Amino acid sequence: MTGVEFVPSDFVPPRRLETPLFVLEPLRPEHNERDFEAWSSSMDHIRSTPGFDRGWPHEMTLEQNRGDLERHARDFDERKGFTYTVLDGDEVVGCVYIYPLEDVEHGARVASWVRQSRAELDEPLWRSVRDWLDAAWPFVRVEYAERGT
Repeated sequence: MTGVEFVPSDFVPPRRLETPLFVLEPLRPEHNERDFEAWSSSMDHIRSTPGFDRGWPHEMTLEQNRGDLERHARDFDERKGFTYTVLDGDEVVGCVYIYPLEDVEHGARVASWVRQSRAELDEPLWRSVRDWLDAAWPFVRVEYAERGT
């Protein structure tokens, strides 16, 4: 993504989104065990989630997952991408990924998933994130797979 700015240099990425159903906070290595359990117990469900056409989820060790979380944390700190864990209390119930839309200045490609045991949260998460992106983020274009209605 050369020469295309993901977010303006003066933009401060939100550190939190709170709703009555869940909270989003930046995904960090301290979420490793809970994150690993959430996605590894829900791989087929995540693969069937709209917008998940990437090569993930796939089998990984807990240590490999930590490396993945460290990469997401670096991306956040370097403003290359913003990944949030979705929490209900201490339980990791999902994840939201906000990454650059190729060759679109201030454009974002967004994907989210929820664990199978909390599938009812998929559409509320999608709606909340979509509204949050419109209200608090500087994107001129967002690609985020539609949900149900």
